[in-house]
Amino acid sequence: MVPIRDNNPTKITPYVTYGLIAVNVLAFLYESSLPPQYLDGFFHLFAVVPRELTASFAGISVNQPVPEWVTLFTAQFLHGGLLHLGGNMLFLWIFGNNVEDKLGHVKYLFFYLASGVLATLAQWYFSQNSAIPSLGASGAIAGVLGAYIIRFPQAEVLGVVPLGFFFPTFRVPAYFFLGFWFLEQAFYGLASLEAPTNIGMENGGIAYWAHAGGFVVGAILGPILGLFQDSEQEKYNW
Repeated sequence: MVPIRDNNPTKITPYVTYGLIAVNVLAFLYESSLPPQYLDGFFHLFAVVPRELTASFAGISVNQPVPEWVTLFTAQFLHGGLLHLGGNMLFLWIFGNNVEDKLGHVKYLFFYLASGVLATLAQWYFSQNSAIPSLGASGAIAGVLGAYIIRFPQAEVLGVVPLGFFFPTFRVPAYFFLGFWFLEQAFYGLASLEAPTNIGMENGGIAYWAHAGGFVVGAILGPILGLFQDSEQEKYNW
């Protein structure tokens, strides 16, 4: 299921959402300009390498010019391919503006980055000895989805199901679309505990625990930051 748009208008221009999309695209363009022999080193330097993060938490030097805690932020703006980038930016474009509308620009930026960090730590917890770089905005965006589903559960989402040459569309409430997405991530996350070499970050695949963890973080952190407090936020949105 691929979302196309929602029917949830905003009262502000979502400058932070636009800015985050722009930074992600620019970072990907820079990655794409690197020769293949340098790209792997770039990812190991600026993405989260779980075993290096584990070592840094234990006070062991990993001899990297970029401190491992910094990669919890830089990794959020890196992507492994065009589809990876496109899928993430599509979800951010559709759902991020409404969360920014309710939190305000500054709180939303903090919320986004914090969700990304905590989502990455959720994935790290289940793969602490992995040497494969973890990267992408999906953990932070999962936080956006978690906030969206509890604030706008009845918002209508228009989506499409690719079936070969046919692309039937559907309209469902956000709680169904995003709830199904969360259950799928949680299921595969649990499956990865039984088969870590086949599913998830252990083989460079999808970091399901980052998705599920980010979703839960967003559902908790959003209300703490004022997701349901409309009056003053709608006046100033900062």
